[in-house]
Amino acid sequence: MIGSILGFFGVLALLGGGALAAHAYSNSQQTIANPEYGEAIWSDEATDRIFPDTLGGRDGRLGDLTNPKYAYWRRLGISPETSCGKGLTAKTLASAQKLGCKSVLRATYIDPTGDTVATVALVVLPGDESKKQELAQAYEGMENEGAVAPYAVPSTPAASWKKIGRNGSALISVYGDHLPYAVAVTTGAVNGRLAGNLPREWAEDDVEVMTDRESWYAEAEVLARMFELHMNDLQLGGTES
Repeated sequence: MIGSILGFFGVLALLGGGALAAHAYSNSQQTIANPEYGEAIWSDEATDRIFPDTLGGRDGRLGDLTNPKYAYWRRLGISPETSCGKGLTAKTLASAQKLGCKSVLRATYIDPTGDTVATVALVVLPGDESKKQELAQAYEGMENEGAVAPYAVPSTPAASWKKIGRNGSALISVYGDHLPYAVAVTTGAVNGRLAGNLPREWAEDDVEVMTDRESWYAEAEVLARMFELHMNDLQLGGTES
């Protein structure tokens, strides 16, 4: 009887030990997010991952921003130029250089209607978290300048992007630690139409007069926020064992 009881507890001990070993092995195989990877995204990730084929809405799951099913924007091309001087417009460039701008990566996208093009820029700043916020603050009041130098993509609807009007822009700092970036966007019409004030017969007050202009800036802001979320996803994708 006593032998049977001891044998029973011995089996339990073996089972328990095996379960602990299995759990330990499972933990050793797991990967966890490495926040510091955010600092290396701009240099370590392939450019077509930094600038995915599509950007769009998502339902809260990691990666849905690049799911073609939800695409709002489709990439036309990625600029081979990565210098700050080539990527930003005059006043924005001056502010970025004062803050130690290291590089500006750009890509041009088109919306589903084929009527709107946008150049998105990832502005790489030194590791100090305050730099990106200072750039965003400096940009306030300079919206009319356009922020990003448009990248024209040959043999696409954006082939003349440098020549057509810049109708909207946005510049934001990327939220989060170890993400020393600002995102800038400039938008324009493929057919060259310039945004303007609506005629008085189409608007009841000064707010409505500005509706056309404001819609372009709002679109640039939304695209910048999408790209910011994409950068957050890339940071989470950087893992360590």
